[in-house]
Amino acid sequence: MTHSPTPCLPAGLPIPVSEPDGLSEPYWAGLRAGRLLVQRCAHCGTWQFAPEWICHGCHAFDPAWVEVAPKGLIYSWERIWHPAHSALKDHGPYLAVLVELPHAGHVRMVGNLLGDPMQEVTIGADLQGVFEHHPDASPAYSLLQWRLADAADAANR
Repeated sequence: MTHSPTPCLPAGLPIPVSEPDGLSEPYWAGLRAGRLLVQRCAHCGTWQFAPEWICHGCHAFDPAWVEVAPKGLIYSWERIWHPAHSALKDHGPYLAVLVELPHAGHVRMVGNLLGDPMQEVTIGADLQGVFEHHPDASPAYSLLQWRLADAADAANR
């Protein structure tokens, strides 16, 4: 498990919190604990992300939350030049990646790729999750960022 040594989220962005109905609270609580949780149906085994109250496969209610390794592959990516929020106006470009989780039924999630924003990005490259914790924020929160995996990370796949 890797932790981000310096915050990567610029000040001024809204703090990510669960929806008022609590649907994604297990995901956010998992990140605060340094764990990546993804939903998996206990009835049919379907993996899914983003969180839903029902299974995408069999429509059973309340899919379980299962811990998965914070490792993935770049499925797609984009270099962002225009800020999506005013707090990002001095933080471009940056890299957004669509990360496929092979250990979780190949579900995909969007994240930031850490490092040089002008680095070469290759579809299928191995990624390692990086937990970025903000314990002093109100409320406290954590993010999952991504970095290119090194040889040691790849050997532990």
